Amino acid sequence: MEGRTEAERRWVETTGFTAEAGTICLLPGASGGVERVLFGWDEGDPWCWAHLPVKLPKGVYRIEPPLTPASADWAALAWALAGYQFSRYLDRKPPECPRLVWPQNAHRAEVASTVEAVRLVRDLVNTPSSDMGPEELNQAAALLAERTGASLSSIIGDELLERNYPLIHAVGRASSRPPRLLDLRWGEALAPKVTLVGKGVCFDSGGLDLKTASGMKLMKKDMGGAAHVLGLAAMIIAAKIPVRLRVLVPAVENAVSGSAFRPSDILTSRKGLSVEIGNTDAEGRLVLADALAEADSEKPDLLIDLATLTGAARTALGPDLPAMFTPDDDLAAAILAAAEAEHDPVWRLPLWKSYRRLLDSKVADINNAPDSPYAGAVTAALFLQEFVSPGTSWVHFDIFAWNPSARPGRPEGGEAMAIRALYRLIAQRYPS
Repeated sequence: MEGRTEAERRWVETTGFTAEAGTICLLPGASGGVERVLFGWDEGDPWCWAHLPVKLPKGVYRIEPPLTPASADWAALAWALAGYQFSRYLDRKPPECPRLVWPQNAHRAEVASTVEAVRLVRDLVNTPSSDMGPEELNQAAALLAERTGASLSSIIGDELLERNYPLIHAVGRASSRPPRLLDLRWGEALAPKVTLVGKGVCFDSGGLDLKTASGMKLMKKDMGGAAHVLGLAAMIIAAKIPVRLRVLVPAVENAVSGSAFRPSDILTSRKGLSVEIGNTDAEGRLVLADALAEADSEKPDLLIDLATLTGAARTALGPDLPAMFTPDDDLAAAILAAAEAEHDPVWRLPLWKSYRRLLDSKVADINNAPDSPYAGAVTAALFLQEFVSPGTSWVHFDIFAWNPSARPGRPEGGEAMAIRALYRLIAQRYPS
């Protein structure tokens, strides 16, 4: 209460304001309007800033006294993300939110880039599959390429077979919307290679191993990995991080028709490994396998994949905590440090070698879905590891990409997870 008048102190006491994190106290001015706002702030919970645009009356606000750069960034970021609404299909306009003057000391360009990236991820994940199929995902990547000066190429339909991406083709061939592989590139050719791979299953029916109605309900978000790598790419390019960036997105719909791939089929992957199909609902790892094999062929300095891959990861860690798998201990430590600094949590799970036996097949090099009910997230990651060369600095994230309930700054619906931590890691690893 330092610097407040006696009248203001009495007002605060009358309202019972305790300054708990996220609480506010409106201080009236002489004209009867709001002159100042007291805010309960917890430095350990930067999302508490997201309470303000929800609780404050409409108007323009500024923060006093000036914050440290880190706190100023969080105030601006949380405020902006709290105002996010997915309103594409609503007739009514969303209510106008209170506005914040840029806080002193904030890194405006970086915060604005982060907000834009998170909004992109949320918008893509929230869009229903009727308007977010492989072609529409291609269009979203094309818009990003056009805006940033990146190049984009696409391999579509049967050309996937001609160019040796058989697993991507097999998963997507049953749909009337042709499968495709999106390939976005940016940066100087001789810069360190950073490659991002994102699962782009635009809807997952489960294929012939059909999901239940409840299991299908959120499958519009099964392209969440693709949305994440596009958002992360936008942040990297905006910051002009000196890397040779490549983004690979296998974009498919796992549908049911007479041409659908079947349980017990044996498919040959881009890498040459034969894959027995134990379950057509384990399709994400198949399309990622071909994409990872292509990414690995260039020997990137850093290879990252993000995918809404397994329910087992959610059972183990819940919806908020992405599972991280990597054989590179130094890389894991650096990501965990960046995640903690950015309040963008991840949790490392093991690539437990002993469980590789669960993927054994009697008739092929590997099975895509073991019968065992155990360690589903681990066996999925072990499957992917088969398509990455030993020694490659590779990390796999099994994400949910969804908020099942609203929290300050994080509305129910599509959500960006781990990309702020990964951006920080990449910016530190490849300084300008």
